[in-house]
Amino acid sequence: MISRKKFIRMSIELNLFFARIMKEHSLFLAVAFTPRDSNLAQMAIEFERGFAELLIETLFFSNGIISPRTIKSGELVTQFTLDAERATEFYTGIQINTNITQAELELVGDTNIRVTPMLEESVFTLNQKAIGLTRALANFKSRILDDVLSCKMFTTNYPLLIDHIRREARFYLKMLQRLQRREEIDLEKEMVEQETFWNRIMAEHAKFIRGFLDPTEEELMSLANNFANEFDELIKEGKEAIDRESNLIRLTNESLKATREIRDFKAQGTEGIIDCKIKSIILPLLGDHTLKEANHYLRLLKIFKKRD
Repeated sequence: MISRKKFIRMSIELNLFFARIMKEHSLFLAVAFTPRDSNLAQMAIEFERGFAELLIETLFFSNGIISPRTIKSGELVTQFTLDAERATEFYTGIQINTNITQAELELVGDTNIRVTPMLEESVFTLNQKAIGLTRALANFKSRILDDVLSCKMFTTNYPLLIDHIRREARFYLKMLQRLQRREEIDLEKEMVEQETFWNRIMAEHAKFIRGFLDPTEEELMSLANNFANEFDELIKEGKEAIDRESNLIRLTNESLKATREIRDFKAQGTEGIIDCKIKSIILPLLGDHTLKEANHYLRLLKIFKKRD
């Protein structure tokens, strides 16, 4: 059973990261519907607003509680997030609350958490709210995916992308439920689970980037394709790593190297999209979104690396 202090810190860090991810997923869903499904677009916007509120509520508890390493990781916000939000708001006409991003840029970390029963209860309640909202969004994503696959709906999002963001919602939900049960983490089991999950996410990011680039961006398409192949290989290695600890150590090292490289690729790409130097149908915030996820995975891999 995890300590009260660990429960509070891990809950707040999880919600800071994933509430924003869910918020942005909702926006990406909204802009991809056709006019016929404007009611679903509005539902997606309502989810975006709901996760914005959850993020604001989480921020209320965050200063002086979360780890300075998490703040510096670039998983909550990056150097591009504000500009990406402003550009995406301009392109889509959907208002984005950039005050949240500004507040996150000003976060102060600390490891000396003052645990009180009131704080613990507030965080538990926050997690319950996140569980309800995330479960509803996961169901919404399932409904969209089912309709797309049965040709009852058209959206400009790939079916794989919808499944991809549904998996992330379900992963967030599972992590929240584990925290609410105060489950202690088995680091070795967690390493395999997390690396398998995030290597697949990185592989799919590369495939989406490849597919959203303009056909004339041949060099970038080739780089994205190489990353997709590299992470596909890491996924295969992950299935073998369960049997031998030496394989797991090698997998972590290889995943760390590959994730650093795709992180740099995403950073350059996001900057290029914001500056209108890359031809694509990638929203600036989508580029930044994938960058934040790479930064999150890098922080996890560095934690796993210390186990060697």
